[in-house]
Amino acid sequence: MTENTITAAIDQDLRKALKERDRLRIDTLRMIKSALKNKQIETGDELEREKEIEVISSYARKCKESISEFRRGEREDLLSRAERELEIVMGYLPEQLSEEEIRDEVRRAIEDTGASSPRDLGRIMGTVMGKFKGKVDGSEVKQIALDLLEE
Repeated sequence: MTENTITAAIDQDLRKALKERDRLRIDTLRMIKSALKNKQIETGDELEREKEIEVISSYARKCKESISEFRRGEREDLLSRAERELEIVMGYLPEQLSEEEIRDEVRRAIEDTGASSPRDLGRIMGTVMGKFKGKVDGSEVKQIALDLLEE
């Protein structure tokens, strides 16, 4: 495993968290490591950086879903923990595009693909997600695309 991988950074941060006895960080990093290891076993080979980002993005999406559920259920105790967990996870992903940057890219994709209705959503999503994998949240791209198509 090369030292510039996300997995190596997580290992280093986990050692630091263990020394500091930061329970939430330890638990979160172990969950990420487990997800990465499972993917590595599934593929049977070392994970490339892109695959690492894919696994961590998936984990971040699960955290966001949990946050949404905790808000709906008014579970403030679990909500703050989940938000902190998401912060930790997002630290291992590339910098995310802002809503305005996503909006600009979706507009560009609509023009490039000639999309004119929600039926064309797949082409727009494919273009944007392929270009910015790991830097954008698919559900956000979808919502912005639908909004722009309805204008």
